[in-house]
Amino acid sequence: MTIDVTEREALREAVRDLLRSRCTEQDVRRVLAGDEGFDRDLWRRLADQGVTGIVIDSDYGGVGLGPAELEAVAEEAGAALLPSPFISSAVLAATLIATAGSEEDKQRLLPGLADGSAIGTVAVTGKAGTWTAEGVDVRATGTTLTGAAHYVTDGQVADVLLVVADGPDGIGVYEVDPDATGFQRVAATVFDPTVRLSTFTFADAPARRLGTAGWEAVQQALDLAVIALAGEQSGGARRIFEITVEYLKTRIQFGRPIGSFQALKHMAADLLLKVESATSAAQNAATQQAAGLDAAGGAVALAGFACAEAYQDTAAAAIQMHGGIGFTWEHPAHLYLRRARTGMQLFGGPRLHRERYLLSKGA
Repeated sequence: MTIDVTEREALREAVRDLLRSRCTEQDVRRVLAGDEGFDRDLWRRLADQGVTGIVIDSDYGGVGLGPAELEAVAEEAGAALLPSPFISSAVLAATLIATAGSEEDKQRLLPGLADGSAIGTVAVTGKAGTWTAEGVDVRATGTTLTGAAHYVTDGQVADVLLVVADGPDGIGVYEVDPDATGFQRVAATVFDPTVRLSTFTFADAPARRLGTAGWEAVQQALDLAVIALAGEQSGGARRIFEITVEYLKTRIQFGRPIGSFQALKHMAADLLLKVESATSAAQNAATQQAAGLDAAGGAVALAGFACAEAYQDTAAAAIQMHGGIGFTWEHPAHLYLRRARTGMQLFGGPRLHRERYLLSKGA
């Protein structure tokens, strides 16, 4: 379903208002100290707004919006440092079921993801973290899986578990019951507790294949996840930039605001360019993907590395520009830097996206 710009902005503002009231810095820090890694009450409120079913077709209980709306919501999630299974469940798992599953699979799995009562995740890559077909380390033999998948986002709280495995006829998508024999999930040590990761291991664990689709379906889901992540990164970069600019205006040294110092002016100007470029890259990728253009793959790849690097550069510079206070646990700058650095490793990272971008240009 396509909505106009006014409706899209209304959706963005609704999500922004909710997150400003229920996902403050104090709320984020409270979740950091918890076991689940997200606020279930906030998740239900997001479901009421349609966020958990944003890309799921209305036939299955979702709202059926497209990449442009997804990217707009993701910007607000990134600005608020929202700790939630948004990308894992509402984007990656939902899209993979829609592209790889049979009609029965969709009817059975998508309504729960759409209303937020179920949480999904996808185990894609092995220990190398390449997020490519060659990097899949789980093997399928008949109806059982063997091997390990790493960097599974929100793996500890998910109850709809999809696994990408390499079988006799190539890559396939499999569903594993959380209580299956031979299956184990272990929480990974993470740099950013707002993004929880897990390792899944399989020892002849029973599994059920979804449809007959192969890596192409996985790549479609990953591309949408990259767009959502790019939106989060551009939103996060913009927010920490705004926080930094406000500090430059109010911090007084030698009788004047430090933002009046030429060196800091130049740094701020450079960061503004990075932030605006990241936002343009994320929104362009979403627009091209929504239009089904041939160049969409290249645009997604460009957003994949441009937004990740802009976010990391902006968050790191923000800490420097805040001086000593930026390095303290009490200041939010380091929370944005942690999220930025974690995002650099997800869904392929800048190196893979650069390679894909160059290939799209025939280089």
